[in-house]
Amino acid sequence: MKIAVFGAGAIGGYLAARLHDAGTEVSVIARGPHLAAIRANGLILESDGQRKVARLPASDRAEDLGPQDYVIITLKANALPAAAPEIAKLMGPQTTLVTSLNGIPYWYFYGMDGPWRDLVVESVDPGGQLWHLLPPRQVVGCIIFHAAEVIAPGIIRHTYGNRFSLGEPDGSKSARIEALSQTLSKAGLKAPVCANIRDEIWLKLWGNLAFNPMSALTGLTVDQLAFQPDLRAAARSMMEEAARVAESLGTRFSMNIEERMDLTGSVGAHKTSMLQDLERGRPMEIDALLGVVVELGRLTGKPVPLCAAVLAMLRGRSRQAGFLSGLSIEMKDRLTGGRIYSTGLAKKRGRPQSFAAKY
Repeated sequence: MKIAVFGAGAIGGYLAARLHDAGTEVSVIARGPHLAAIRANGLILESDGQRKVARLPASDRAEDLGPQDYVIITLKANALPAAAPEIAKLMGPQTTLVTSLNGIPYWYFYGMDGPWRDLVVESVDPGGQLWHLLPPRQVVGCIIFHAAEVIAPGIIRHTYGNRFSLGEPDGSKSARIEALSQTLSKAGLKAPVCANIRDEIWLKLWGNLAFNPMSALTGLTVDQLAFQPDLRAAARSMMEEAARVAESLGTRFSMNIEERMDLTGSVGAHKTSMLQDLERGRPMEIDALLGVVVELGRLTGKPVPLCAAVLAMLRGRSRQAGFLSGLSIEMKDRLTGGRIYSTGLAKKRGRPQSFAAKY
């Protein structure tokens, strides 16, 4: 089994190192000083008091690695559109693409029963470009629950967690997902196959859509946001709005809001990924974590006024920091006339999925 990890940062580097240690044929796509360090010294993982070196193929060019059996994407969601053409070079007709992204993925409505079957989610896939470059039929979903960081080029420090929940969009236990689960398990990772990966997606997003934006706007850590009464109330209100959207799409949460907030707060004085990105001068995952909730609120007819207000403030903060946050939902509505097409409908009507692809 040949596996390429696209984006060998904190999460991808940890995963690649564990797979390599278990004897899996794994390679990584990385760039810059991180790539140079991996080539020179190997990919170094510090975890559980141990330090291990994985000497594995590494490149910033997909052509160097060739077609793979599995490609695991461990990028930030906002980096995926730019990386998609390169990812596609790693794929053949039988390649399985494993998306371990934060937020709602571009393939979310693929094959889903109901009125929104095969709908393109504009917040994360303007114009359906990802849908066509990275076909959803080849996708397996993955939700990751662990913490790690790149402490120096080529060096990953793993803090806690090793769960990689897997799921086919149709909920089946296919041969490809069972093989992947077994490979990850052999590497010492928890890799359950979920009957409904969309429930897992929303469970993780449920906390992220509130705590990440609030952290970026306030500069506070997750324990402060979760346990200070006034801030906890604000997070609860955002999560209540999102829950109505998720449940209207068929999601069933395995815990209640209070339990989900306590789970996040239990991490302690931890800065969210969004706050870390802001402090380090990197674009934030705004649309995948919150813009999409506002878009889906409009789609389902469920009001999300607080989420929309926080989204506006977060985009303002992003502009102040010098980042482009992408088109607002309002601008997308003006460009598309307020219409949202599924891939099938767009094809039948001869219309583009979106006019916002270049923005």
